[in-house]
Amino acid sequence: MPRRIKLPHRYTVWIARPGRSPLILRLSVVVPVLVLLLVGLWAGTTLYLAQMARKSEELSAQVRALSSEIRVLSRELVAKQNENQALARQAARMLDRLDALEKDLGALKKRAGLKETGQKKTPSQVPLGAGRPANTEELFSAVDARLKALKAELSGKVEPALFRTLAREAATPRGYPLWVPTYIASGFGVRKNPFGRGYEFHNGVDLPAWYGTRIHATAPGRVVAVGWSRIFGRYVKIDHGYGYQTLYGHMSRIAVRRGQYVKRGQVVGYVGSTGRSTGPHVHYTVFVNGRAVDPRPFLGLRLASR
Repeated sequence: MPRRIKLPHRYTVWIARPGRSPLILRLSVVVPVLVLLLVGLWAGTTLYLAQMARKSEELSAQVRALSSEIRVLSRELVAKQNENQALARQAARMLDRLDALEKDLGALKKRAGLKETGQKKTPSQVPLGAGRPANTEELFSAVDARLKALKAELSGKVEPALFRTLAREAATPRGYPLWVPTYIASGFGVRKNPFGRGYEFHNGVDLPAWYGTRIHATAPGRVVAVGWSRIFGRYVKIDHGYGYQTLYGHMSRIAVRRGQYVKRGQVVGYVGSTGRSTGPHVHYTVFVNGRAVDPRPFLGLRLASR
């Protein structure tokens, strides 16, 4: 059997001191063991703390990087919110302008003689949400829907009707055929016969003026008759379209020819006293769909003077 080695129970430690007697320490075997354990524990703790410090530094670096990214994202989010708010305000302004355009369109429809009907609301006029604010996408979608609806209504109904209305108004006789102060010497309707007994029907109005005063067309149109009549003497008749015609009688001289196109205000002749007349004046008749009507509503509220 191998020989067992016995460890001493106590150790003696000599510590030399120059000029002095050595220091002698007698230690139990447990003391070195404890010292070694403490040294190992200290070394392990130091290593653990170093590793934890390194991990803490890494985490701190990651936190700083994340904080920087969060600040960048926050600035981008604020910029995006500001941009969305600006776009929302722009869309709201466009909707306000569309409201004004719809009012103008209503006025045009009234001008064109179109009646309002119970139409369905466009998507932009329907509430966008139940108690919630509309987002930018919904606002611009509403703007686009209303623009399309306005364009369709304008081009589909209003524009053609307005064109017809404006053309009819352009063809409507308006104002006096004389551009000098005058008055109605004899009105439309039944009157006493100026040349004898009894009464007769007068299909126009008589407007006195100096001999040779210019007579102007009261609407654009084409001359359909030029000549002499026992009643009107020298006369001119103009067809303005849309059922409107005008006749100018008792002229001293005619300034247009049959088939000629004349503009509103163009000179068609000169005041005279030809035909069945008692003095220089122009006899003015307005026909609507072939029937003579009272010209006074077409003369306006005041004399047309130039």
